[in-house]
Amino acid sequence: MLVIPGQSGRDLCDGVGRRDLLRIGGASLLGLSLPAMLRNEAAHAAEDARYGGPGFGKAKHVILVYLQGGPSHLDLWDPKVDVPDNVKSVFKPIDTALPGVQFTELLPKLAKVIDRTTLLRAVSYTPNGLFNHTAAIYQMMTGYTADKVSASGQLEPPSPKDFPNYGCHIIKAKPPEVPMLPYVMMPRPLQESGVIGKGGTAGFMGKAFDPYTLYPTGDDMDLAKMDRIRVDDLQLRPEVSQERLARRAELRETVNASLDDLEKAVSKYALDEYYGKALSLVLSGKAREAFNLNAESKELREQYGNNTFGQSCLLARRLIEAGTRVVQVNWPKVANSDNHSWDVHTGLSTRMKTQSAPMLDGGLSALIADLDDRGLLKDTLVLAIGEFGRSPKRGVSTSGNGNSDDGRDHWPYCYTGLIAGAGVKRGFVYGKSDLTGSSPVENPVHPIELLATIYHSVGMNPRKTIYNHLNQPREMVNADAVQGILS
Repeated sequence: MLVIPGQSGRDLCDGVGRRDLLRIGGASLLGLSLPAMLRNEAAHAAEDARYGGPGFGKAKHVILVYLQGGPSHLDLWDPKVDVPDNVKSVFKPIDTALPGVQFTELLPKLAKVIDRTTLLRAVSYTPNGLFNHTAAIYQMMTGYTADKVSASGQLEPPSPKDFPNYGCHIIKAKPPEVPMLPYVMMPRPLQESGVIGKGGTAGFMGKAFDPYTLYPTGDDMDLAKMDRIRVDDLQLRPEVSQERLARRAELRETVNASLDDLEKAVSKYALDEYYGKALSLVLSGKAREAFNLNAESKELREQYGNNTFGQSCLLARRLIEAGTRVVQVNWPKVANSDNHSWDVHTGLSTRMKTQSAPMLDGGLSALIADLDDRGLLKDTLVLAIGEFGRSPKRGVSTSGNGNSDDGRDHWPYCYTGLIAGAGVKRGFVYGKSDLTGSSPVENPVHPIELLATIYHSVGMNPRKTIYNHLNQPREMVNADAVQGILS
């Protein structure tokens, strides 16, 4: 089946684009006739028009702080007391700005701003081949499990038939209103072992909707890599003036005018829409300036933390301030590794205290406070979460990995996340874990419900029908928004 994408309603006088006609032609082979498809799309459009509710459409921007590797909820933001020694955190509990809510001593800065957020105490799912990072990340990013999942959770590398990352759906439906990069992912790809980037692309939606990836040179232990950001593809070469580039664009339009209809349709998809956006980015210089971290004061940069994670959070604020729709900050260490990684099968007490927790505490607390102080949090949705938490009991195996007495294994059954901004309740705790942090006892939230909440917040029906690479209808995500956290 041939599918030529284009913009519906602009190609033909009856409001049906070439994309839809070609799709309908192939769909009839699968049992969907033209009248049936038109009826389905009309019904979906009517359903989208009726969709709404608290918090709907309040977010103009989204920042996902993705804590790949699986941070330990028991050792960060859901400590337990009066529990066996092999469950109890080695870190002391401290009070937070929310009465009755405690964190561990690892998060003193975040404890002071938690009253500007909603704490999600009972994120939970039962794995189906999702005990390890890659498959769990794919589910969190796309809302779907992969076709082929091994018992260990390992997946195939990224494929054009993958489901799209949530941000790709958003920028397709709601592109930026100014000449700015629609979606930026940094400072490293999603990764477990040799599987790199799974769940981080537009998949069957097409590369045109892939995020702009900002991965500075240097290994994961190089904490100063954000000082070496290069955005050469957003700069004009010295020998090409703005006037010359604009003349090239005009020449290209003249050549396009001589193409036949089919070639025009192909050209529109491959070049017109995205060439125009890229040209605007290059000529405006707005994106390049957004990447200039040196424009910030030394004091503010230090508040975020002089490390890869902290400076990525600062850059996220600068990008959405400049008009970027979606920013994803991935934890700057591969999911299953040592040093700075949240995957603490061993060495938990030292690694979390001296490496990962201070970076999270500084970067995330500064991001929330900075956005709020600038008035940006009211229309920016911020979500901080990992693919799972860690096992309540130290030293046991839950995923086939070896664990020392000073380590915890993977635990998807109950863990903690944080969400703020754009209609999310302030100073609120949603959900409750049991006495050992093992299971939810109130208001469990599935990770795909958080994706649905993101879509809802930016003004999209989470269950909107999309078509995959085989032209099969699918819901954008098979879940509804968590209405209890929205106002």
